[in-house]
Amino acid sequence: MTHGPAIAIDRVSFAYPDGAAALHGIAFELAHGERVAIIGANGAGKSTLLLHLNGLILPTSGTITVEGIRLERASRRDIRRRVGLVFQNPDDQLFCPTVFDDIAFGPRNMGLDENEVAARVRACLTSVGLDGAANKCAFHLSQGQKRRAAIATVLAMRPAIVVLDEPTSNLDPRGRKDAIALLRHLSATMIVATHDLPLVNALCPRTILLSQGRVAADGPTAAILADTALLESHNML
Repeated sequence: MTHGPAIAIDRVSFAYPDGAAALHGIAFELAHGERVAIIGANGAGKSTLLLHLNGLILPTSGTITVEGIRLERASRRDIRRRVGLVFQNPDDQLFCPTVFDDIAFGPRNMGLDENEVAARVRACLTSVGLDGAANKCAFHLSQGQKRRAAIATVLAMRPAIVVLDEPTSNLDPRGRKDAIALLRHLSATMIVATHDLPLVNALCPRTILLSQGRVAADGPTAAILADTALLESHNML
């Protein structure tokens, strides 16, 4: 484990090529092992922020540092070894002929030998409760199973930081319960962007509220979720 914060975001702003501004001077740090929720209404900037964290997009201004490494074009490969991003839609993450191949994709790209790849796949399938699904096509899995398989593709890379975008969206009550139980048992530093306030309460001791691309609040989850005036004013209730 490196000294200093797991992630440091310093006055990050971002505008899309068409000029639409999505983030305005975002600044916060995450300690190693911390679990933080990013909440906010649609259009608040949650997904845009998450895409920065493993270099899928780069800030227009400001800096992002991951385990002491500044995010730049040249450092993106190194950053991605440290930050695993689970997309909102599992179909964006699962594209191989079998679940085994989906989970093996990252470790193979890391240059690991096939024995190590297979060991990681088996361990990840067990950790997400998908034993027996290795040879299935992801297309034939339930939405909840797809979600768990997508998480396994990230866990197989053994990142220090796991970033999840709406991990309980489109899940039935059982699938949602299973997803929360799975996430509770992950030991990595975690950032969860979500509208699911009960998930936030169950999983993350700290919450950051984004509003129109800015940090509107940052503090203990219990205090933020208890502040109905704050949540209502930012379209969260």
